[in-house]
Amino acid sequence: MLRYREGDVAAFRLLYGRHRGGVYRYLLRGCGQEDQAAELFQDVWANVVRSRERYEAKARFATWLYTLAHHRLIDHVRARKPVTEALDDDTPIAAPSQQQPDAQAEAASQRVRLLQELSRLPLEQRQAFLMKEEGGLSLEEIAQATGVGRETVKSRLRYALARLREALTDVL
Repeated sequence: MLRYREGDVAAFRLLYGRHRGGVYRYLLRGCGQEDQAAELFQDVWANVVRSRERYEAKARFATWLYTLAHHRLIDHVRARKPVTEALDDDTPIAAPSQQQPDAQAEAASQRVRLLQELSRLPLEQRQAFLMKEEGGLSLEEIAQATGVGRETVKSRLRYALARLREALTDVL
């Protein structure tokens, strides 16, 4: 990001390529609709572009980026009624293409169930879980991105994992 701040456009392409999938999935799981997630995604990256000259490396770039994504998602949730229904089977999730049809059908069924259970988590737990799993952020980075303490993040993750394990015991 420091190189991009200095005008290196190739550095932006590298950042975008490295983080676009995780940020998009974080937003998609947070709002539950592809069209809204795409709009939020564009807003986040537009904010990165607008903020480039003011960017300071106080933390990892991913922490800063997910802070932007978190704030945009919170604004979206506050402006609209939260989505409580599960995402449908067309939600893009990477899966190995070499699998047999039976295994692909089972994996698709498990993905749908996971997405349903993720959508049922309280928003704060879902966000912490997705920042950890999709963004690879540490507890400290999630705390910084969401504006809460490390122990709060730890609790949210613990409760989210417990709920997911309980709901998916037959799969795990």
